[in-house]
Amino acid sequence: MTKDWTPQPRVQEDVISQWPAQALAATLGAPAPQTGDILPPGWHWSYFLEAVAPDQIGIDGHPRRGDFLPPIEHLPRRMYAGGKLRWFAPLRIGATATRTSEVTRVEEKTGRTGPLVFVTVRHTIASGEDTCLEETQNLVYRDAPAPGADTPKAVAVPTEPQWSRLVRPDPVMLFRYSAVTFNGHRIHYDAPYVREVEGYPDLIVHGPLMATLLLETLRHETGMACPETFTFRALRPMFANTPIRAEGRATETGAELWIRGPDGGLAMHGETMPPTA
Repeated sequence: MTKDWTPQPRVQEDVISQWPAQALAATLGAPAPQTGDILPPGWHWSYFLEAVAPDQIGIDGHPRRGDFLPPIEHLPRRMYAGGKLRWFAPLRIGATATRTSEVTRVEEKTGRTGPLVFVTVRHTIASGEDTCLEETQNLVYRDAPAPGADTPKAVAVPTEPQWSRLVRPDPVMLFRYSAVTFNGHRIHYDAPYVREVEGYPDLIVHGPLMATLLLETLRHETGMACPETFTFRALRPMFANTPIRAEGRATETGAELWIRGPDGGLAMHGETMPPTA
């Protein structure tokens, strides 16, 4: 049964080398960190990449299901629903690090659009004797939409942002982010596939990319090198060739951050807590 899926933890070692950080900096239009610098928050998604042989790739471009992630073949759409990041110690450019990944929950539900399967994965990144980062990643599997199905209504964004950064995620930006994260999911670069198979109007902006844009906005506007925690939830897909805004404001407990879509609706919502003294 899918809900009883408990694979062995997966352990990967990687060097937090300078090149992926330089490539991501170029993709984001940000200054590139140098050897010895702290890896900015959200940039860890450019490391510990999964590389499988061509015969192990599914039709959507992801590695085939049933190795580490459960074999959910009856629900073709895999979506990044959000997660939580918690930092404990700096992860520096040039360091050797280890990531341990575990599937901690598989839950089957029925939603407005039909059956859903929620999968929770926990990643723990350590360098030397220090645990640097713990990530909880939430994935959802769902069926393809029925022809003529209504699209979800837009949810209003929070009012009065203190910061607002306009981003235009064109196909080049999405391709470069897919390349630096070795993400083969075809929804991010294969326009005929995303329209004809997945039923979306255009290429989809990566969930981790939107989360990184929020963290970059916070870092630029407040000077905070890294929060203690960042919790975020993806609410609606955003598409290439349409402008979005990474916005936020300070709160009593940290910051509230969100992605505003071109129609003014909420695409991603996040909250941070500052590092403790």
